[in-house]
Amino acid sequence: MDDIAQATGLGKDSLYGAFGDKAKLFHRVFGDWCTTVVEVAEGQLTGGPDAEALARLSGYVHLMAENTASDTERRGCLLAKGAAELAQRDPTVAGRSAETMTALLTLLRTEIIAGQRHGDIDSAAEPERLAALLLTVVRGIEAVGKAGLDPETLRNIADTALAVLPMPGGRNAPQPGAVRPARTNLVPSRPHDPPDSAY
Repeated sequence: MDDIAQATGLGKDSLYGAFGDKAKLFHRVFGDWCTTVVEVAEGQLTGGPDAEALARLSGYVHLMAENTASDTERRGCLLAKGAAELAQRDPTVAGRSAETMTALLTLLRTEIIAGQRHGDIDSAAEPERLAALLLTVVRGIEAVGKAGLDPETLRNIADTALAVLPMPGGRNAPQPGAVRPARTNLVPSRPHDPPDSAY
């Protein structure tokens, strides 16, 4: 609380008056982070013609890999850390985590269905399963990146996940590495920065 008071310029009494206690303050921060995670996904995955759905999926998966690769301090994602450490005993964190993952699944499933309509993804494949696979890959990249895997390996994981999406006629999707986003710093540079590129 001393660190938060110093960073905000507010006294502890003001912070406790606004949020009630440390747990409620954390829940507010965690909730805001989860909202930003979904907003980042919506920025990549919401809307657009069916013909661009596969490109939108590729852009999102690669963006998440780049976010992790750019996290050189290995601070990780508050959603991942909060869920892993607190969801078992904190119903608020558990509920907000599940809500966030469900929203991400819905966004991914919508784009997969759009790709199926356009003929880029096999229409016989189950969108829910493919969405769950991509979500697991995206969240798993964050975990193995925090554990120390090098950035190029993280990018290759993203490439491979997209390459195994089933195409019509039993073909595999082309290697999407050529459409990787630019390698820029996509994560907040300091712990107290707003999570504009939260992953």
